[in-house]
Amino acid sequence: MYILGVPRYANTAPLYHFLEEGEGLVFKYGVPTELNQWLLDGTVDLSLVSSYFYLQNVQHLRPLPDFSVADLGPVYSVNLFHHKPWNKLKTIALTTESATSVRLLQHLLERDKLKVSYESVQGGLELLERYDGMLLIGDRAITTYVGLLTLIPESVHQVPEAPGGVRVTDLSMRWFTHTRLPFVFAVWATRKDEEPPPEVVRRLRAARSLGLGNLSAVAGTEAQRLNIPERLMQHYLWNFRYHLEAPDRLGLEAFAKAVNLPYPNDFWDV
Repeated sequence: MYILGVPRYANTAPLYHFLEEGEGLVFKYGVPTELNQWLLDGTVDLSLVSSYFYLQNVQHLRPLPDFSVADLGPVYSVNLFHHKPWNKLKTIALTTESATSVRLLQHLLERDKLKVSYESVQGGLELLERYDGMLLIGDRAITTYVGLLTLIPESVHQVPEAPGGVRVTDLSMRWFTHTRLPFVFAVWATRKDEEPPPEVVRRLRAARSLGLGNLSAVAGTEAQRLNIPERLMQHYLWNFRYHLEAPDRLGLEAFAKAVNLPYPNDFWDV
C-alpha cells in the first residue's frame, strides 16, 4: 500500500480529479500543515507539501521534478483581508492551514519594513473586528472573496479591489510585482531516501494530463462543490502552473533566498 497525501482544495483538483485509488494506491486528505507533518513522520509516502516546509527540510525531503502548484501573478486564494491600508497594518490573524502563505506574508511585510504582530487563529472575516488583517488560503479564501461581491463580473478585470468595503491583497500578485517571477506554493515530495515508484509517478502525470485537458469539467465540479460561479472557477484554475518549469524553479529559488533558506535544486530523476 502506497499512501498519497492530498489537500482537498480546488486549486489542486486538476492534479487528482482523474486519479483513482486502488492498485496499491491510497489517498489521505488533509490541509497543508497536516500533510507536511505526515510526510516527515512517515504517515504518508508521497504528498503535496508546502514549498516553505520543503525548503526548511531539504535534508529530509526530495521533490518530483515536474510537479508544482504555482502561479504567475494573481492567485485569488492566498488573500489578506483588511480594512486599514497595507502600510498601516499592526495586527494580523493567520490561517492555521498553511506554512508557505504565512511566511510569504511575513516576508512581504518585512520587505516593506512593517512591524506587525501575528496570531494563529481559526475564523473568518469576523476576526477583522479584533485584527487589522486576516490571512485566508485555499477554498476558504476564494469563497470568502466571492462572498463579498455584490455582482459577479463578466471579466476578471472588473473585480473590485475592495469588495464589500474590505480590502483584499493577493499575496502572489504582490510577490510578482516585486520579483516578476512565479510563486511556488507546493511541490510533490517524498522522504529523501525513499524514491517514488515509477508507476505511481506515471499515474500522477496521466491524471494531471487528463485534469488539464478537461479543465472545464474539473472547474464545473469544484464550482458546484464551493457554490461559486463556474466561469470564475475556470479562470481561477487556468491561472495555475502545475509543471515546475524553469521560471517556477527560479521563483522557488528566489523565495528560498528571500527567507534565508537553502535551495539545493535536487529533484528525483523519475
